[in-house]
Amino acid sequence: MGKKGKKEKKGRGAEKTAAKMEKKLSKRSRKEETFVYNELYIYSIRKDTWTKVDIPGPPPRRCAHQAVVVPQGGGQLWIFGGEFASPDGEQFYHYKDLWVLHLATKTWEQIRSTGGPSGRSGHRMVAWKRQLVLFGGFHESTRDYIYYCDVYTFSLDTFLWSKLSPSGPGPAPRSGCLMAVTPQGSIAIYGGYSKQRVKKDVDKGTQHSDMFLLKPEEGGEGKWTWTRINPSGVRPTTRSGFSVAVIPNHQTLVFGGVCDEEEEESLEGMFFNDLYFYDATRNRWFAGQLKGPKLEKKRRRRGRAEESEGAADRDCGGADVPEPLEVITEVVSEDGTVVTIRQVLAPSGVVGQPPPEDENGAVEASGPSVEPCPRSNAMLAVKHGLLYVYGGMFEAGDRQVTLNDLYCLDLHKMEEWKTLVEMDPKMQEWLEETDSEEDSSSDEGAEGADEDQEEDSGEEEADPQHPEVVPGEQYADYLPRTEQYWLKLAWNHVGPEAKEKRALKVAQAMAKTFFDESIQDAAQDQR
Repeated sequence: MGKKGKKEKKGRGAEKTAAKMEKKLSKRSRKEETFVYNELYIYSIRKDTWTKVDIPGPPPRRCAHQAVVVPQGGGQLWIFGGEFASPDGEQFYHYKDLWVLHLATKTWEQIRSTGGPSGRSGHRMVAWKRQLVLFGGFHESTRDYIYYCDVYTFSLDTFLWSKLSPSGPGPAPRSGCLMAVTPQGSIAIYGGYSKQRVKKDVDKGTQHSDMFLLKPEEGGEGKWTWTRINPSGVRPTTRSGFSVAVIPNHQTLVFGGVCDEEEEESLEGMFFNDLYFYDATRNRWFAGQLKGPKLEKKRRRRGRAEESEGAADRDCGGADVPEPLEVITEVVSEDGTVVTIRQVLAPSGVVGQPPPEDENGAVEASGPSVEPCPRSNAMLAVKHGLLYVYGGMFEAGDRQVTLNDLYCLDLHKMEEWKTLVEMDPKMQEWLEETDSEEDSSSDEGAEGADEDQEEDSGEEEADPQHPEVVPGEQYADYLPRTEQYWLKLAWNHVGPEAKEKRALKVAQAMAKTFFDESIQDAAQDQR
């Protein structure tokens, strides 16, 4: 084959790559759908089973709402707001309705009361005395979005909404924050997420790390005050999407979350599965550390010789303390997005030293062998001193993996996690080769066969000349020099309605294919 034939083949190869990528993206957009539910499930701790409960007249399907359980009327579950997303995930509807599930009679009832919050999701709601208190959230449409920092109360006696106007500097608008009632009767607000538009089509997200108390004024009916606080101790690292629960000693527990850093070509997400506790009485944060499972061992008394030997070892400094292990995993999704997942694992123990022994002669093992994987937006519940963690979400580029596993942890012992329901392997299919990739491979083979036939017949017209690769030129230099040409060619493939980011990815794929084929042909010519 002459050089002209090689150039024509390279040109068709680059355009074929663009067609493959566009087909893959369009297939993916058709296959991925958003499902929103209004189903009700109950987990029996005693039987260790899930049961779906069908109750007539439930609220419409939604997500990102808030639910609060109160003891009134034999037990009630109150739900406010949330959002409904269309199957393609492009349109949203934010609810502002209020529902109650009467647990004693298993009946749904919609409570119609004026003067309440506007439609929103990502807000937070807690039960305070005989009221529901709601804070923050956001509302997003196809054109704009808004984040809130307003506060509403709903009376469980009169079924009336009231908007509060607390004095003092309060938190900035946000969603997804911590909201918990303290033993002193105040309401704590911590963290959260918000974004604002810095210029046209450019938004800047903020993961908040400040903390406030909303206090009722003494003797002032319905009057509240904001106070900013700065707790001591080890507070959670900056994150959003964490889960919150109040544990028996009136401390507030925080689990998991994610810290996202979006760059031009990749989305790097650091997911967490760690625990933090906030003690409002001491105004202090604590990092949750598991002791590890204990192994029974017969009691034995150490002799003086052993004690002196141990003292000598300590004087010599002992063995080195292992550092935390950082595990880094990179996943490349179908659209070329590179997702870097980082997980920091605590050291298993001190090398060269025996495990610590408690008063009963039990030995602590090196560390927990089972734990929930890093995640955000998990559901938490505390019952009889046990923390239950269900599900959550894991993101990979534009994809979302929804988890359905269930774990529990004894908060009194803080020894180890126990798996109640394992993760469904079907939920991990996104890591494997998809049908669209296989279809693309078969399409490539078919296109390649057609291409060979066209070349043999010589009936096809010559392709337009693509920018040549200069001898010795690197791809990092070739792409900036020719990017506008490939971008123009990519727009012809994806169409004017496509997003700029998609056209840019197709253009870069075309340029890379042409560059690689040019280098290979040059190497063959030298032989």
